[in-house]
Amino acid sequence: MSDEHELLARARRFDQDALGRIHDEYYGPLFRYALYRTGDPETAKDIASDVLMRLLEGLRAGTGPTATLSGWLFGVAARVVSDHFRHAYRAPQAELSDALADPHATPTSLTVAALQREELRQAVATLTEEQQHVIALRFGQDLPLQQVARMMGKTEGAVKQLQARAVAALARKMKRDAR
Repeated sequence: MSDEHELLARARRFDQDALGRIHDEYYGPLFRYALYRTGDPETAKDIASDVLMRLLEGLRAGTGPTATLSGWLFGVAARVVSDHFRHAYRAPQAELSDALADPHATPTSLTVAALQREELRQAVATLTEEQQHVIALRFGQDLPLQQVARMMGKTEGAVKQLQARAVAALARKMKRDAR
């Protein structure tokens, strides 16, 4: 944790090495978080870049992170994803699956897998913003409970409860939709 504080202190002084290191260390996780939430690689790239630009703007304006860099970055990412969904008025796009490279994949298995992914994405979209955030961090980023709690500014118990409610809501939704 002291490494993150040191990195943040250097970034506040606009140390080019620190800013480069932040980009190198956080762009990938921010991209994966946004991809997990949106399901669209191009949107995820835009969101990850936007979050890092907001960091620079925040550092310039003196409104950037003060306590935890990762918590601030992923908090901003959650808000940018929410903004994206609020302002998205474009036609749905189909994604190409990595399963296409599978020589044993059949058209039926590819279709079933795509439908299942879309059904899960739609079910996750029905969760509260906080629940979506927890699910994306815990399962999309595979982050430990302690780190998610720290990033969200919540207790581990609160994060466990959010996660349990989110998983239960997803299970109910998927079961209902399967009927």
